[in-house]
Amino acid sequence: MNRKKLAILMAAMLCSRGLQAEETTNGYMGEEVVVSATRTLNRISDAGGSSVTVITSKEIENSGLTTVEEIIKGMPGIDVSSNGGTGASSSLYLRGADAKYTLVLIDGVPVNDPSMMHAEANLSNHMVDNIERIEIVRGPSSMLFGSSAEAGVINIITKKGREKPAAFAGMEGGSYGTSRFFGGASGKQGALDYAVSASRLKTDGFSSADQRNPSINPTGKTFENDGYTNSTFSGNFGLKLDAHSSLESTVRYSDSDNKYDTFSSSFPYGLIDATGYSEKSKQLSSHTALKMNYQPVLSTLFFNVSDQDRNYDEPASLTVYHGHLYEIGWQGDYAAAKNNTVSVGLNYRKDSMVTTDVDPHSVASTSVFVQDQWHVGVMQLVGGMRFENNEQFGAKTTWRIAPSFTFGDTVLKCSYATGFKAPSLYELYAPFSIGNEKLKAETSKGWDAGIEQKITDNIKVGSTLFRTDYENRIDWATDYTLPWFGHYAQVPGVTRTYGVESFAEWKPVDPLFLVANYTYLHTRDAQGNELLRRPENKAGLTANWKATGKLNLNTTLQWVGTRLDTGAVNGKLDGYFLLNLAASFKAADHVELFGRIDNLFDQDYELAWGYATPGRSAYAGVKVGL
Repeated sequence: MNRKKLAILMAAMLCSRGLQAEETTNGYMGEEVVVSATRTLNRISDAGGSSVTVITSKEIENSGLTTVEEIIKGMPGIDVSSNGGTGASSSLYLRGADAKYTLVLIDGVPVNDPSMMHAEANLSNHMVDNIERIEIVRGPSSMLFGSSAEAGVINIITKKGREKPAAFAGMEGGSYGTSRFFGGASGKQGALDYAVSASRLKTDGFSSADQRNPSINPTGKTFENDGYTNSTFSGNFGLKLDAHSSLESTVRYSDSDNKYDTFSSSFPYGLIDATGYSEKSKQLSSHTALKMNYQPVLSTLFFNVSDQDRNYDEPASLTVYHGHLYEIGWQGDYAAAKNNTVSVGLNYRKDSMVTTDVDPHSVASTSVFVQDQWHVGVMQLVGGMRFENNEQFGAKTTWRIAPSFTFGDTVLKCSYATGFKAPSLYELYAPFSIGNEKLKAETSKGWDAGIEQKITDNIKVGSTLFRTDYENRIDWATDYTLPWFGHYAQVPGVTRTYGVESFAEWKPVDPLFLVANYTYLHTRDAQGNELLRRPENKAGLTANWKATGKLNLNTTLQWVGTRLDTGAVNGKLDGYFLLNLAASFKAADHVELFGRIDNLFDQDYELAWGYATPGRSAYAGVKVGL
């Protein structure tokens, strides 16, 4: 569809009548607010059979952690592999799926990088500054979000100004020569609300090549450190135009520099300690929306932009990658009845890529989706369908149905959905015959079924079975007749992931809250091989104790089993156990002291073979309200 015509159509539909979406506060034991499960504001209990986790700003604060990657890797069904310390490139596996199958959003803006090899997202540069909550939706979500959401969606939602003006500033320091300075302000004055923050992180780090690994460092040398810096700005602004309309805008920008090690270009080949290798990254995401609320319809017109630059500066070369996407869309939510909401959405999106080795390329798509949410008796039903037309491979239709049934304190839930992922621009157009313009969309089918049981007022447990099958998977195909001895091709057969996610929540006394989780995961590619770096077994426990009105204590335990990886002894990375401690103390009305100890037992482990991870490390800081 012509972009001008689409914009005119959406603007016209914007003038329809609208539904008031009321914001609510976080609740306890599954009553948190969630948007990503249905693209409408709901409590988790009202989102049908969706499998959702919400990490609140309070939980983030209690953990003492500073990056999104650190926060989410302890969640059920999520695994992260990293090529070193803070800021090193990383991969996210949701329910065992390849990283490219998870869509990452910031305030609804897709931040998967169009210039990345598989258009995946890299969470290594995302700080926790100004974050209200992180929503994790498991299972194929292409019906709502289109390409790249075959495994699920992670939506990072920033804070809004809701109270009288206030400001804060703070600093933190600790192991590996780490320092962090941060500050921000938020408030609401008349028709305007705002929340802004800025931070600067610097760490000397440690060698990304693991000097403790005898295969990497057989002579026991001391490797040089690979440092990292990050500057982040976040802003969320709202303006109430009149009683029925408002304008919202968010922006998030980061500028980072990560030093890294590389691979030997001569025999014996492998990861080596090296100097002069640096990845400089700049990431910008922006969301602007005009909302018009006339009961029974809420009408939203939005414009999203994501811009990402990566420069790899090496002793003999400079390689530049630039990925850009923008989308314009409209969504209308119609309250057809007290127990029924119908949503319709239109979207135009364009992805583009410019790199040192590849000519500029872009691809555009248009889409429409329809979703219906019903609440009838004990049943909450969510279902919908999406039609998307991609100018490269053509049309694709996806659908999803997700009912839940509540019988007193027992909730039964399930979902079935289809998904797809468009080939990345790099997979299509990479140089030296690596790219393949004949590639088609990858597709998936997935289901889950679970139960949640509230045993008492302060104990809740749950378990979910899941399975997703991936077809037409794009992977490397060896071909010795080509310059680089291979290219991207569609892999015949089905790649399968299935398993169980379980949790238990217990609040034995009001100041103490414990959450335990366990994930069993089974993965096999089309040839029957286990997928790399995904543990079969993983468990975690978090305890938070509000010891006094001023003192808060937090403990996180995580156990991860063995994982298959190339190069590892016997082909497996060892399992590991981590214990992290965090505490905060309100020393005065506007002064808070905080600190944490990571990896208390100084475990020696790797998330990817040959790459180092932090040993025992400690950090402390102060935050002052202004």
